[in-house]
Amino acid sequence: MDGASAVAAALDRIDRLDPGLGAFVEVWREEALARVPGAARLPLAGLPFAVKGRSGIRAFAARRLIAAGAVPVGSTSVPGPGTVWQTWGQGAHGRTVNPWRADRTPGGSSAGAAVAVATGMVELATGSDGAGSVRIPAAWCGVFGLKTTNGLLPSPDRSGLAAAGVLARSAARAETYLRHVLDGYEPWVPRLPVPAVYSEDLGYARVDPEVAAVVRGAVERLAAAGVVRLGPGGCDLLDPAGAWQEIRGGSPSASATALRAENDRRLDAFFARTPLLLTPATPNRPHGHEGPGEVYSTASTWAFNLSGHPAASVPAGFTRDGCPVGLQLVAGRGADVSLLGMARTAEEALPTVPTWTPQTHPRRKEPATNWPK
Repeated sequence: MDGASAVAAALDRIDRLDPGLGAFVEVWREEALARVPGAARLPLAGLPFAVKGRSGIRAFAARRLIAAGAVPVGSTSVPGPGTVWQTWGQGAHGRTVNPWRADRTPGGSSAGAAVAVATGMVELATGSDGAGSVRIPAAWCGVFGLKTTNGLLPSPDRSGLAAAGVLARSAARAETYLRHVLDGYEPWVPRLPVPAVYSEDLGYARVDPEVAAVVRGAVERLAAAGVVRLGPGGCDLLDPAGAWQEIRGGSPSASATALRAENDRRLDAFFARTPLLLTPATPNRPHGHEGPGEVYSTASTWAFNLSGHPAASVPAGFTRDGCPVGLQLVAGRGADVSLLGMARTAEEALPTVPTWTPQTHPRRKEPATNWPK
């Protein structure tokens, strides 16, 4: 499919599907179509993609993709004003819903980005990840999500916790992003098996038993396929919840600074001997729109925003009630290219995520105005 056809198909799919999903805040039909002729001779030749939030078009990664010939078709939803757990996003048609279970949240804050990719409205969407904002919606919508090493790409976040990221149908498609936003990118193929350690709870998280079982099954499949060689031990960290919140607030206490330093020490020691850490991407399955209860969806992710390590979520399977589950892969700081290579290899050994269709996974039936905002 040429660039003009791909952009037109993406816009048509958005028009048909988004009223029931709420993934987009704005759709740039005329602007997107106008960009196609100029993009035709560039490397990405009109590849349609979405950006996170209204300001996403100004992000470094978006500008790099546009320069390579990709075409932005719209901005995706992020949480509006509300409670601290509000991760469902607010699109032009109302609340953003999980495409696999409309009664559940898609995760956030890159909520609409994950939904747009999961439902085939776009193949690629930019995101940003300050506590799990790429990896959580990727896990809960059954797509691939990558948080880059903190500081590798420009970020407006003054706390230093947020890093640029991407959501895509696969790690292979995410390579399109990294290839064009990272200077000097060279693809990397891992030498198998990759030494790895699986840590179910990182020493502090409370993990839903069924989520843990799905992830553990995925890890066992990777080991059986010769993708990883599991080593003994785990990776026990101190619970980063309080430290993350203080650092995000801009006035960390001495105890928060000390906790961060201790976790950095433990992770430095871990990655000095093992190149890959495997964990659940979230401790819980997608929660309902009323909130997560007492469980932090970020429990497995925000430790690596504090430490700065690159981390990715790969689809691991589904719970019995139809909720996607993600397997998190973490590598050493700056090892983004090798992490992507390991994620690609892992994906090839794991079951393919079923194709989402509106017929097999019905969206909300109520008018958008009936959904709480």
